[in-house]
Amino acid sequence: MSTPYFRFKQFTIYHDRCAMKVGTDGVLLGCWAGANHVPLGHLPCTILDVGTGSGLIARMLMQRFPEAEVEGIDIDEAAVEQARGNGVNAYLSSLQEWPNHKPQITNHKYDLIVSNPPYFQNSLKNPDKGRELARHTDSLSYEELLAHSARLLTMHGQLAIILPADAEQEICNLAARHSLYLTHVTRVYSKESKPPRRVLLQFEKSESQNHGITESRPLEDTLVLEDDKGGRSTAYQELAKDFYL
Repeated sequence: MSTPYFRFKQFTIYHDRCAMKVGTDGVLLGCWAGANHVPLGHLPCTILDVGTGSGLIARMLMQRFPEAEVEGIDIDEAAVEQARGNGVNAYLSSLQEWPNHKPQITNHKYDLIVSNPPYFQNSLKNPDKGRELARHTDSLSYEELLAHSARLLTMHGQLAIILPADAEQEICNLAARHSLYLTHVTRVYSKESKPPRRVLLQFEKSESQNHGITESRPLEDTLVLEDDKGGRSTAYQELAKDFYL
């Protein structure tokens, strides 16, 4: 039987009531999102985690940006309750309806929105309803994720997501329709000898494609997760050094 929790340096995440458990994708996004805010000194004041699940990414961002207001939303009631138990301000809501489920705020905007979204668009459905909702785009398409993120972002606010590597071009094309322009892309390889398996993408909301992008091109880099012995690479260890035990 798998353990019901995952222990990090500063907090523990219980995930026994969630469809999706603590995994590498969530840890990567939690470490990576908003990183370019730090050297610029423009730390996000408001952060939204879309599809928060256990609250893993939200908790990581609470640690990295302790002065920020961090909220999570999810359409799975059990996940929302678990995220709350893990210390996250979590709400039962879809992105499409947010913040209608928080009536005291009618025009809330975010400096940073993060999402480890459902991405299996054409694969067979899982018989477990919770995992189906968490892993398929029926409940939140790429188009809806981008459109509603653009609606909720402050001007020059950022959207950070992690997706399968082969979805990169599709997402970038859709994002531009909503005035979201790519500023940073990290292609993630499990091993150096293999094709990239994931891509971390950060977009900025802007009226101009050139705003904040040096010479109109995004920052591009790579991350290899495993070393030659199958352990965490030096680069991955450095990225996650404040979290992994």
